[in-house]
Amino acid sequence: MDIRTFGELINWTRDLHAHLARCLSHCATKNEEERARALLGYLAAHESEMERIVSEFRSQGDSRALETRVYDYLSHDPIQTHRTCNEPYAKLDFAGICKEVFDYHDQIENLYRTMADKAEIPEANALLQSLLAMEENEAMRLARQVGRMDDL
Repeated sequence: MDIRTFGELINWTRDLHAHLARCLSHCATKNEEERARALLGYLAAHESEMERIVSEFRSQGDSRALETRVYDYLSHDPIQTHRTCNEPYAKLDFAGICKEVFDYHDQIENLYRTMADKAEIPEANALLQSLLAMEENEAMRLARQVGRMDDL
């Protein structure tokens, strides 16, 4: 996706969450480990919810911030994810799945942090700070829930 504005950056992030949700859901039926299947199902639902939340930021965001040009996006390291979903999560165990998904969220947080630092207008900075806070809070909530699953 060619990202020219903060609004397009939000759309792209939303699409990443949607893709991850589909991939996790697809792999949930193929993993041999019962705990991993349960984790994949839970994570898929969580990523679908993240897609919905990010969409709300797009629909409710300040139009001035959403239309602000993103000049330095291409200099940011691209997010590494299994874009084609060739069943990578079907082969991982519980810990491996957690590591991959949390790394994915860390990359999104770093992207928002970097872009917020480069935002030239206060509205764009505020939008990205809100997105960053949401991603951080959701990652903490996810870590708590996954920790509970790991205790079982």
